[in-house]
Amino acid sequence: MAPSSHHHTEPLLKSHPTAWRWALGLWAFAGFLFIAVAIPALRDIVQGVDDQVWQLAVDLENDALVAVAKVFDFVGSSWFTVPAIIAVGAALAFLRRWRRLGTWVAAMALSQLMIGPMKNLYERPRPPLSLVETTSWSFPSGHAVAGAAVSVALVIVWTRPGPLRRNLSVLAALFALLMAMSRVYLRAHWLSDAAAGVALGTAAAIGTTAAIQWYRSR
Repeated sequence: MAPSSHHHTEPLLKSHPTAWRWALGLWAFAGFLFIAVAIPALRDIVQGVDDQVWQLAVDLENDALVAVAKVFDFVGSSWFTVPAIIAVGAALAFLRRWRRLGTWVAAMALSQLMIGPMKNLYERPRPPLSLVETTSWSFPSGHAVAGAAVSVALVIVWTRPGPLRRNLSVLAALFALLMAMSRVYLRAHWLSDAAAGVALGTAAAIGTTAAIQWYRSR
């Protein structure tokens, strides 16, 4: 469903203060995980949980579930996300939805720029026995960041506030969680990698939109 003509002036968010609270809550959760992974005493606790979930993934390995998880692996890879990001941007430009295009570009840029530097800062090793090929470090999960940012931002820039957006937001959240858990199931990431990634990606999408709307309202 494309944005209608009056969306040139309609705010992207019904309440940007509420969006700010969601974004800040997600930033706080991600920040807690970043601190926990950095401090040895807390890192041991986090790693203990991660190890248990990793063992569960090993115990529950199933050919059909692995195949489904590998589909999510491809959808969250740059081979899929980069063309998708460009396509959505091009569609918004074609429709002359400049404010939505600006929001989309800002959200995608912020989410993508967070991945590489954070991985290099932590240099956390990947879990053993990964079922897919992996590159770079483990924390946070780039697939989880991209999956959450793209799905949540897409709902924001392509729908108006209302029941449809609420329903699609639930689907976007479900997709982001499945994307993150598929990486854990494939043993490509620890659970904490995936959780931090979902929080970062979602916060980037919501927070960027709220910041731009606040700036425009000023």
